[in-house]
Amino acid sequence: MRAARLIKMVLLLQSRPSMTAAELARELEVSERTVTRDAQALSEAGVPVYADRGRAGGYRLIGGYRTRLTGLARGEAEALFLSGVPGALREMGLEDAASAAHLKVSAALLPSLRDAPRTAAQRFHLDAPGWFQEPQTPELLPAIAEAVWEDRVVRVRYRRTSLGRAEEDVERELEPYGLVLKAGVWYLAAAVREADAFRVYRVDRFTAVEPGEERFTRVEGEDAFDLPAFWEERAAQFARALLRSEVVVRLTPSGVRQLPYATDPASAREALESAGDADAEGRVTVTLPVESEGVAYTQLMALGPEAEVVAPEALRERFALAARRMREWYG
Repeated sequence: MRAARLIKMVLLLQSRPSMTAAELARELEVSERTVTRDAQALSEAGVPVYADRGRAGGYRLIGGYRTRLTGLARGEAEALFLSGVPGALREMGLEDAASAAHLKVSAALLPSLRDAPRTAAQRFHLDAPGWFQEPQTPELLPAIAEAVWEDRVVRVRYRRTSLGRAEEDVERELEPYGLVLKAGVWYLAAAVREADAFRVYRVDRFTAVEPGEERFTRVEGEDAFDLPAFWEERAAQFARALLRSEVVVRLTPSGVRQLPYATDPASAREALESAGDADAEGRVTVTLPVESEGVAYTQLMALGPEAEVVAPEALRERFALAARRMREWYG
């Protein structure tokens, strides 16, 4: 434990011109007295740590000292590529690995480039959770993330929900290939051994995860598992599967422009591309795939007078009723 702290202290001092005892204590999560003892121990071991006295004083390395303890471990290198999502690293239990990798990279940089991590952080940030909701970290996420990094087979219990059926727990033996963070929700892409197929699971629905000793082997080369491509395909399939109904809508030019923002963008684009020519008033009639009439009512209501529902008749009547009520309120 102390050896790791001493190495971290050297890397911190190597990556900056100087640091006060308070700054080192904060970074190392120890007391200032411990920092003083550690600095003395490094000096006795031959590391040229020099202490400047006074209010503006601190600790620094002298003589252009450079440590060679900057080689990245595999876990640190993998975590480094996720460094743009600090919240995700924290939730997966990889924050310490990323911190160590950052220090090693910073220590290896030329003095003129040492501010690169800070300037990059000022310019780029990923805020994954959606608006108006408190993100919840699934309790079993760290265990699943560890299995993903180690290619370890896991035995899981999963709370499955089906339309019109009660929830049930099922057990599966999975080869966890990758994790996806989508709008604050974690998903696992895994190969199901019993079914010999890839599936997607919501991590917050796992009720038990038991990593085994067995490790699975990832296929390399052209047939290697491509997580981004797999997720894009499954997400598109999921979105299409939700669109079980159709509505016919007549749109003004303004409604045409607003439709992709009010409904599913992909289905809106498809509907507009397959639409005929505009009528004499400049309105375009489209057949729009929707999840249900209730969802269509909520979405198309946002377009106000820029959209007229033509069919189905029940939905058209619902809009007519809403229009009469609004006329009573505003007339």
